[in-house]
Amino acid sequence: MKTFRLKYILAFSFIFTVNSFLYAQAETRNWNGKKCAVILTYDDALNIHLDKVVPMLDSVSLKGTFYLIAGAPIVENRKKEWRAAAKNGHELGNHTLIHPCDGTLEGRDFVKAGNDLSKYTVARALREIRQANSILKKIDGKKERTFAYPCGDLYIRDTLFYDFLKKDFIAARGVASSYPQIADIDLSNISAFAQIASTAEQMIAQVEQAEKKGSLVVFIFHGVGGEHPLNIDLEEHHKLLAYLSTRQKDIWVAPMVEVAKYIKKKQNLK
Repeated sequence: MKTFRLKYILAFSFIFTVNSFLYAQAETRNWNGKKCAVILTYDDALNIHLDKVVPMLDSVSLKGTFYLIAGAPIVENRKKEWRAAAKNGHELGNHTLIHPCDGTLEGRDFVKAGNDLSKYTVARALREIRQANSILKKIDGKKERTFAYPCGDLYIRDTLFYDFLKKDFIAARGVASSYPQIADIDLSNISAFAQIASTAEQMIAQVEQAEKKGSLVVFIFHGVGGEHPLNIDLEEHHKLLAYLSTRQKDIWVAPMVEVAKYIKKKQNLK
């Protein structure tokens, strides 16, 4: 009888320990007290971002990061509206002055001679990126900012040009997709998921995967209801935001600069 009781107690203790571990894993809240983080980023400074996306985000009290091509006419022509968006909590990120991409890569027929990154010097790239920062600061008055690589291009020939910009930015967003843990995140190349014709169901599944892994998911949007070849339907975008707005108890949705600062602080504590 004693042997039976001992086995019962040991078995119960084991089950309790395993369940407690699984529960603790499920309830890990490493992201500002939430289970995961979501960052909504919008590239290229499009009219649709001001006309549709910003109001849509504001309607559900979510904030995004808008990576602006600082030399684009829409930035100057609609400066007051970008300033208002920034004042309301959205981030104006740096997507360079004229969006140079490496024209030597496959599928880059759209790259023109004037903004072919393969023909740049590192000095020119740094000068234009810092000029873009100056333009953005005149709009929002902010000193802290994040960067997004145009076309996801990290190199000028064999040089990682961002290595010379780490003091200019909190972090930089890349285009490789993954679900990293905080300790493993490279702030000079934060992973992200490009959305092209994505459905709300597909995007929500990516959020749920990040929640399951206790990670973050960064969305890259261009056109939202038009204005860009890389586009998603406006209604699908709205469904994603509606979902996120109901999950704010468990999911931290914030601009890139806020999340990157949080990551940096957590990494420095270790």
